[in-house]
Amino acid sequence: MAKKGNRVQVILECTEHKESGKPGTSRYVTTKNKKNTPDRMELKKFNSILKRMTVHKEIK
Repeated sequence: MAKKGNRVQVILECTEHKESGKPGTSRYVTTKNKKNTPDRMELKKFNSILKRMTVHKEIK
């Protein structure tokens, strides 16, 4: 079965959460175009546990 297009689903995880020592994780699921964005994505998203905007990076 052939793949349709270059869009793939990626998981974004908070970079500041582990250092805070609070339990849980802040993760978002989104899609990206592999052709246009070959590198790992980095977006500012809201972390509900820390209650502020933080940088979320793409994980494997």
